[in-house]
Amino acid sequence: MAKAVRAEPEPELEVPVPVRGPERGPIKLRVNGEKHELWVEPRRTLLDALRDDLGLTGAKKGCDEGTCGTCTVLLDGKPIYACLRLAIECEGHEITTIEGLAQGGELHPVQRAFIEEDALQCGFCTPGQILSVKALLDENPNPTEEDVRRAVSGNLCRCGAYPHIVRAALRAAKGLAERPGR
Repeated sequence: MAKAVRAEPEPELEVPVPVRGPERGPIKLRVNGEKHELWVEPRRTLLDALRDDLGLTGAKKGCDEGTCGTCTVLLDGKPIYACLRLAIECEGHEITTIEGLAQGGELHPVQRAFIEEDALQCGFCTPGQILSVKALLDENPNPTEEDVRRAVSGNLCRCGAYPHIVRAALRAAKGLAERPGR
């Protein structure tokens, strides 16, 4: 006969998790290196907070259900769908949007490579594609074609610019590798 296993009580949290809602409340977001305090409903998505509250419209609202990738932003350097993440979940994390990529008036090498390889046709998916490629290159500075395809597989391009996107990512990888200090 098997002995009954007694479950251990869950440890108490030292700091209670704040309960929010349904009314609006303050949150602090760090976006593109800048701190912002917003008043939002707990159900507000990161995408809506970025677009409507902060005026950062690079991330697009496409499907609004996490299937197209036009809302892709970086959360602590990792690509996420901003339409699926609540803004309140992003407190204490670094959010990077396409608007935060260029520095000192100079395009990021991934942005420049997209232009040089004509990897943007209508441009609707481009911000998400660029951020997905940036995240890939930050993690893997020497990707294969297959690595690039996998990295952008969550970003749909209805114009069919995928061959150009892959070439742009590989060009950016090469350009970043040639930069001093790498």
